[in-house]
Amino acid sequence: MLELKEEEAELVEKIELYLISNSREEALLVKDRFDCLNNLGQAVSRYPSVRESQSVRGVQRTEKQLLEALCSFATSSHLLHTPARVVAGRSYLVAKFQAFSLLNILAGERQEFYLPLRKAILTIIHTLMTEEVYLSILIDPTYSDELKSSLANDLIRLWDSGTDHRAVEHLPALDMLWTARDSSPPAFGTMKGTSELLRITIDMGKDWQEFLVAHTALDESRWALEEFLFGLSYEELVSVRTRLDELGIGAVGRDEITGFLDSKPSYGMINNKDYRAIYNFYVDRRDIARFRQKISAPGPWRPLEEIYLKYRIAQE
Repeated sequence: MLELKEEEAELVEKIELYLISNSREEALLVKDRFDCLNNLGQAVSRYPSVRESQSVRGVQRTEKQLLEALCSFATSSHLLHTPARVVAGRSYLVAKFQAFSLLNILAGERQEFYLPLRKAILTIIHTLMTEEVYLSILIDPTYSDELKSSLANDLIRLWDSGTDHRAVEHLPALDMLWTARDSSPPAFGTMKGTSELLRITIDMGKDWQEFLVAHTALDESRWALEEFLFGLSYEELVSVRTRLDELGIGAVGRDEITGFLDSKPSYGMINNKDYRAIYNFYVDRRDIARFRQKISAPGPWRPLEEIYLKYRIAQE
């Protein structure tokens, strides 16, 4: 059944008690929101498990068939072939994100609630990202059938339970990536990325340092990292650097960047107080990367987080 984990339920209870002593109206709002989330989880859980075998008018659907079919419906164009429980389960994750975001608005500034709320919200975001990485690997011919079979099983487990062990396992590394970026906003300067890369490498843990050593010599990884660090698309970075060379300018300030672009930047500004910005930034880079891949254009064909997660999965 889809439901809150024990530590999440305890956190919600503590915040409700805190709100009751400060604003009964807000406490009732939180209770109603999580009652709705619980009802949604129960409704989703009434759909048959994707592991269950079913027969409709003599047509059999088994878990083995689903595993085989995953590679063929692992794209958005096959949405109507996706089991209802999968679609509904994703809706549950979105509703859960919004419910915990409400808690963050009402109590996130309290020191004892800040970190637990951040962890709960980022776990949901990274679970959604991990699901997309699984689907990407399943249609990638460079991965072995053995690995694909293992990931397909993990994906089915995620759809059944709403949680994934890899999302939890890699949460500290992904969280550390954002923490390092937020603590050292891009200086732009010469637009070479050297200072940003040095700062983020110093701030990152061993997992990221190993990844950067193994991957920054690769064009795609370096380009994806630059997009993440500067908050500009590959095309915009090329345009700005070309203009700097043409004008003989050695460095540029943050406030001057938009003046070197012909249009509004592809990626919106990151609002550190709104966790949706993390997912939005990822989706924007992912969509542009997929378009580049589709037309075989230069630049990263995957966002940095996907490259990192695939690297880690390949190390298992």
